[in-house]
Amino acid sequence: MVRRGWCVLVTLACSLAALPPGRAEEAPAEGDRPQQEVRNGVAWLDAYLEGVRRARREGRMLLIDFTGPDDDAACRRFSEETLSHAAIVEKLRDYVCVRLPLDTEVVIGGEKIELIKHFAFREMLGRPGLAIVDYRDRDAEFYGQVVSTFPLTAKLDYTAEQVGVILDLPPGTLTQRTLIYAVRTHPDRPKSTSGTLSALLAGEARSHSRYQARIRLQGHHRWASRFRRITARLPGGLVATEVCAESWQGESLVEAAIECVRCWRLSSGHWSAVRANHRIFGYDMKRGANDVWYATGIFGQRP
Repeated sequence: MVRRGWCVLVTLACSLAALPPGRAEEAPAEGDRPQQEVRNGVAWLDAYLEGVRRARREGRMLLIDFTGPDDDAACRRFSEETLSHAAIVEKLRDYVCVRLPLDTEVVIGGEKIELIKHFAFREMLGRPGLAIVDYRDRDAEFYGQVVSTFPLTAKLDYTAEQVGVILDLPPGTLTQRTLIYAVRTHPDRPKSTSGTLSALLAGEARSHSRYQARIRLQGHHRWASRFRRITARLPGGLVATEVCAESWQGESLVEAAIECVRCWRLSSGHWSAVRANHRIFGYDMKRGANDVWYATGIFGQRP
């Protein structure tokens, strides 16, 4: 049974003693003669493979704007207004930008398919919107992987402020960055992601999210032992604090992330951890076989 709005928080003081996204470069490009259009000072390519080549060569993020039909008012407004906002234009200059029709085709293993239907872009839900592929650090575990997917749907639209958050997300996996986005765009502006995204805490959040998803049960399973292990590795006398939440069944990645943060907001105990300004933090989430997402946040908190 799905328990909507149910989430738990555990803090122990010293005295109390997800399938990764496919690699985008696996999908060859759709054309041989890429073109470039400069709009508001941002260069937009029209060929996927050329964007991949340029991003890899320059060590930059690749941003893909999947565009819908001309008669889709929401898509047109997003492209012509939101992505043309002065603050967004400034941030887009740090990206290699590609604009592709939703039905753009690529050849994979000798078979032609629509790029949007490639496994790497599955969380785009076949919809217009933004996807980001990370080509900045070749040593990163998520190098060459899709690390952001923000589809435009009947439930999901994005303001210029929200797109600004998307473009400023820290390096991380698709699920980590999506949950961080949901925290940063909550109306109450919680501050738990204001510090540094810790590889240690992000890894612990991923591990516990996967465990919850595997057993299909939300909770702080084995927290006493995990608390001791995590706290022993934290700097400066920090102690570990953890929050967990679960989504509705059948929600998309972005919807589930927003729902999990909403769950935390319903409890003063949970929210006191999520809203606090921690020196280091880690967030992640994983979908279980029951089609429920399980989210975890772990923070380095001063005792």
